[in-house]
Amino acid sequence: MNFSLAVPSHRGTFFPSIMFFAVTETFNFGNVLTGAGVLIWPLLLCSATMVFIVCERAFALRRAAVMPQDLVDAVVAGRPLVGGKHTVLARIVEFAEQHKNDEMAVKAFARLEINRMERGVPYLDVIYAAAPLIGLTGTVVGLLKVFSHISPDTGLPDPVAFTQGVALALSATVIGLCIAIPSLVGSGYLQRKIENYGAQLDVLLERILQRTR
Repeated sequence: MNFSLAVPSHRGTFFPSIMFFAVTETFNFGNVLTGAGVLIWPLLLCSATMVFIVCERAFALRRAAVMPQDLVDAVVAGRPLVGGKHTVLARIVEFAEQHKNDEMAVKAFARLEINRMERGVPYLDVIYAAAPLIGLTGTVVGLLKVFSHISPDTGLPDPVAFTQGVALALSATVIGLCIAIPSLVGSGYLQRKIENYGAQLDVLLERILQRTR
């Protein structure tokens, strides 16, 4: 009778203590990386790709590389263009001057330049969708690892396997979310910036076409 009363008490203290230990271990940065297991490699690939795309596009989409203010003022005022020869706006103006009687070609070239500005940004959408799914895969694998080591005698999992399984589940999920959130923010910021440039280029394109008529 005493043995049957002791088992529930043991079970009541086992799971909270092991869960607390697993969560504590997970939020150690080194343990987060090691706890994710083999899934850390696709997660690191997603992370590196996200950082590269955001940094590269943020540098390429700075105003000085797209439409410098002095070049915009010259287009609006109808003055000769000076400077900014390698910018997006300068390339559109140069193409328009070379195709003075073909407005459709100029508009198509402008759309092509906007498409070039979007280069790499759609991959951020893939990353912020894929990273949490990879983390969810780690969660499922970790839980399978936990429940595959339950002792038939006590009905309790092995403490070491339980801790490792929960750490894998939590670590992969945390890393996946930490990658997905910056990817979502970066994608929204860059897309909004490209849309603003596109709207401004639409207005300037009319002035450019008037210069070539």
